[in-house]
Amino acid sequence: MTVVVAALAGLLFGLGLIVSGMANPAKVLGFLDLAGPWDPSLALVMAGAIAVGVVAFALARRRARSWLGEPMQLPRSRTIDRRLVLGSVAFGVGWGLAGFCPGPALVATAMGQGKAIVFTAAMLAGMLVFEAVEGWRGRRRGSGAQPPPVTDAAKRSAAKA
Repeated sequence: MTVVVAALAGLLFGLGLIVSGMANPAKVLGFLDLAGPWDPSLALVMAGAIAVGVVAFALARRRARSWLGEPMQLPRSRTIDRRLVLGSVAFGVGWGLAGFCPGPALVATAMGQGKAIVFTAAMLAGMLVFEAVEGWRGRRRGSGAQPPPVTDAAKRSAAKA
């Protein structure tokens, strides 16, 4: 059931990206081009996404399990460190150069857009390099992979059990 709901949610998300214009790199680059003919329409899409996300995370923080019974695994860290800043800069530069971020790139890849296929291949290669470097760093430190963080909701759920 979880896989079916995830697939339906992904389909709905992808359709939303197409309808909003986020899968169109020309529209995205028009939004990012503040010095040229700026297209502010994606600001409304982002504002809507942020509003939905704020409500969803507020509700999720109060739960130990999802509506489908899966444990909630929310980020715990609120630390802004060098890695977060550098990753954010790399994300923004990639978005600005290509006009894609990961979700819309996958949608555009499925639609057969050549530029998106190249972007997605580069994105996947970057993920593989990151995982290889992290694995190497973990082995070098002798710590191996770190366990996933435990959320406060999961702790409450474990305490009730």
